[in-house]
Amino acid sequence: MPGNNPGMLQNAGILGADSIILDLEDAVSLTEKDSARVLVREAIKNVDYSNVEVIVRINPLDTEFGAEDINVIARVKPDTILVPKADEAQIKQVDEMLNKIEAEEGIEAGAIKLIALIETAYGLETIYDVIRVSKRVVGVLLGGEDLTSDLGVKRTKEGEEIFYARNRVVAACKAMKIDAIDTPFTDTNDYEGLAKDAAKAKSLGMTGKSAINPRQIDTIHSVYAPTEAEIKHALRVLDAMEEAKREGKGVFSLDGKMVDAPIINRATTTVELAKILGLIR
Repeated sequence: MPGNNPGMLQNAGILGADSIILDLEDAVSLTEKDSARVLVREAIKNVDYSNVEVIVRINPLDTEFGAEDINVIARVKPDTILVPKADEAQIKQVDEMLNKIEAEEGIEAGAIKLIALIETAYGLETIYDVIRVSKRVVGVLLGGEDLTSDLGVKRTKEGEEIFYARNRVVAACKAMKIDAIDTPFTDTNDYEGLAKDAAKAKSLGMTGKSAINPRQIDTIHSVYAPTEAEIKHALRVLDAMEEAKREGKGVFSLDGKMVDAPIINRATTTVELAKILGLIR
């Protein structure tokens, strides 16, 4: 949501998204950076976003706006700050600034989380260092448009040019047990293309996908939500596991196939997600 649009800031929490990004960077012109920062600060203070995660994308710290964004926005305690063009040095600097502000404002240490926006070749190739430099980092968002620009290649709907980037982001995030959030699909009228793109990202291990238009939310949710068949199978796996425990069995099979720890873990994750989405009790 553009940080300089009061109407969009006010309505952002009712659109059905899990998280909203209040943007101070690309969506705001240079002449409106200061006013947008004030608008976003007041929105966080006064608008009820209920259970929706509030993320603020700041300007890069190597601009004249980045440090002031943090100084103003952190004091009203957003859930998360999205750091653009993220690299190890920037994440470390943001972390240190937040430590100071939280202490000054009486905010619980580490309460404000970070998401690293990986959108440069350097950030991608050093992603593990970017993630581990701060315990605040809870996720990585892949920025496909800026990354392909940095790589000097054309961005396509098929997304083959970011196949490596998606895999690298997923592997690093899984290693550190944080969220891997896929790049937006920029054609807001192509719902079939969006569904295919989201499904491809999910198949690679992405745990979520960003949207640039509220009309994309339902499609993304439908792709990432477990299917009825997946939920039923997961429940059967967990039921079989409990039965095996009661019988004192360390190994068991279901439908003639041995069930091991990875299958149990996937079943547990599926059931937990289904509960969060209200698909089962």
